[in-house]
Amino acid sequence: MSTYQERVNEYDKLLSCDKIDVSALKDKCFRGIPEGKSRRSISWRILLGYLPRERKLWKDLIHEKRNLYKQFIDEMIVSTPEANSPVIEDHPLNPNPNSNWQNFFKDNEVLLQIDKDVRRLCPDISFFSQACDYPNKDMVRRGSDRLHQRVNQSQLDEERSLRKGVGPSVLASVPKKRAKEDYAPLSEGQEAHWEVVERILFLYAKLNPGQGYVQGMNEIIGPIYYVFATDSNLEWRENAEADCFFCFTSLMSDIRDFFIKTLDDSPTGIRMMMLRLHSELERTDTAVFNVFEAQGIKMQYFAFRWLSLMLSQEFPLPDVLTLWDALLTDDTRCDMLIEVCLGMLRLVRSQLQTNDFASNVKLLQNYPEMDVRLILQETRNENNPNRS
Repeated sequence: MSTYQERVNEYDKLLSCDKIDVSALKDKCFRGIPEGKSRRSISWRILLGYLPRERKLWKDLIHEKRNLYKQFIDEMIVSTPEANSPVIEDHPLNPNPNSNWQNFFKDNEVLLQIDKDVRRLCPDISFFSQACDYPNKDMVRRGSDRLHQRVNQSQLDEERSLRKGVGPSVLASVPKKRAKEDYAPLSEGQEAHWEVVERILFLYAKLNPGQGYVQGMNEIIGPIYYVFATDSNLEWRENAEADCFFCFTSLMSDIRDFFIKTLDDSPTGIRMMMLRLHSELERTDTAVFNVFEAQGIKMQYFAFRWLSLMLSQEFPLPDVLTLWDALLTDDTRCDMLIEVCLGMLRLVRSQLQTNDFASNVKLLQNYPEMDVRLILQETRNENNPNRS
């Protein structure tokens, strides 16, 4: 078995190739991405389809994408209803549903929920409450017009942005990771990481009006942004916001069915995902399956959150990153996620067989701390007993 340093050298050699072997990269990612030297951030950009395998294409592509993102900000955030309303008849009291002012007020309704959610993102670490190294200069200069100041904080406990379905919002309202208090804005001239995430999610909602923002998306974007915004390479870190937007958009295009009610029964809808997990459990682990059947434990009690949020709520963020190193190698975004969930159930089989109903539900909703590499090893061994 190769030593750690040999594995690191092999990884660096692979990423330095003029044309990266994506299949080989996926294999190495599943085994765990070595920390440092932008390995994880570059690998995730490739796995999420942002960077092509040909390195010579990177410079022009990221330049184009980052300019496009700046254009989104200029047109959808910096620009005001007054600037977009050359016709004098358009004003804040204009009842026309197509007026720029009406769109502005509708945007604020969505912004209420986004603002609430990002102020509680990843409470197990203080990162998102801290100042980012490269604040958006246009936003910082705007002062009182920044996104979080467009919403009335007193309304946050009263207003709700409804999901177009029965997805993560159901369980996200009682998240496993609870923040003791909401993150606060920083002093003038600074911008916290949660504000950057708020901007990304707001732009995503604006550009995807058919889906909009759904509670739980904040948990999906959190790991991606953290990886990009903590990159040791200053250029990558400086452009974390734009790159994160496009990578998040790519991932959401793959798992959007989790968040849309009309697609719950599609092959990749959340209800069908839970049914697949139930069927696979019956096929591969009759002992645990029989416990669930005897005690009336339904997948909705725990697997809803596991699947819809890609396990981002079940473990501390560093462990989530290790899991996502593996999960992002699966182009379906579903098959390996189900296999990992099965592995998690196998690893607590003995407890499940001895616990009563209440203890088992508590165990599954608060999965015990363990080395997540054991979960991935369990998944790997089950799928390929000869692979180590």
